Amino acid sequence: MFPLKSKDYLNTNRLNIKEKEYNDPVQARSRSLLEIHLAVFLFGFPGLFGKWLALSPVLIVFGRVLFASLTLAAVMALGGRSFRVSPRRDVVLLLACGFVLAAHWTMFFKSVQVSSVAVGLLAYSSFPVFTAFLEPLLTRERWDPASLVYALLCVLGIGLIVPGFDPSDAVVRGVLWGLGAGLSFSLLSVLNRILASRHSSLAVAFHQDLFAALFLLPVVFRTGLPFSGRDWVLVAVLGVFCTAAAHTLFIDGMKRVGARTASVLSSLEPVYGILLALVFLKESPSLRTVSGGAVVLAAALAATVRARRTS
Repeated sequence: MFPLKSKDYLNTNRLNIKEKEYNDPVQARSRSLLEIHLAVFLFGFPGLFGKWLALSPVLIVFGRVLFASLTLAAVMALGGRSFRVSPRRDVVLLLACGFVLAAHWTMFFKSVQVSSVAVGLLAYSSFPVFTAFLEPLLTRERWDPASLVYALLCVLGIGLIVPGFDPSDAVVRGVLWGLGAGLSFSLLSVLNRILASRHSSLAVAFHQDLFAALFLLPVVFRTGLPFSGRDWVLVAVLGVFCTAAAHTLFIDGMKRVGARTASVLSSLEPVYGILLALVFLKESPSLRTVSGGAVVLAAALAATVRARRTS
């Protein structure tokens, strides 16, 4: 007979197994991919708030980053985390990220408001193309042709929803604002990866949201905050769950996943957003929109498979 294992031995063995799984680079990368997917699902909700809130995009973004920064500050304080930024030169980088973040979300909500959730999300999902060019330039990393292929597939999906170029058309205007949101987000993705290597994801998310709120304060002082009770509740949900939680998960996942891979995986956001808009807003996408979303989804899934194989 085999000798019975003691309770202490079994507990120690379980801890060793968990520690081995945590230190396993494949397991760590899989966990990061899961974090990014969950974050992207939460990021699929904000487009709906652009329709639910009868406010200007700037005011929506201000409320969003205000509640997000307060939530993250509370989490950091309760966890005994430092608010200090070291090295000090990263303060400038965080300020730049805050400005880019404010511009990105403002353009995104403008895109949704002038067109639809589907158009805004699919146009914004063009950012993998910009990232494929920006990341090698800013981080001096090796060019990955496969990432460019997946990014071009995303562009093809976006092209399917545009009937023709007419600046007065709501769809075209929505796409143009969405492309601006995509360009700004690609820059933010690359900068976040640089910061994530030196700072915790909570600290990065907190400072970016805080600085974004500060950049928007002059507009708020000029226009005021004409929020109703319902508006405050919606903005709070948007800031706490769809921003603070999602933002932290996304940045943490990027510690082990490159910005190009993460950006292409984020192409799932329009798919989630379109489905959520169909359920909650009764926005039924056209056949062109569905076709474009299918292409984007295929590119994101292909990127996920490639990320696992190359880990």
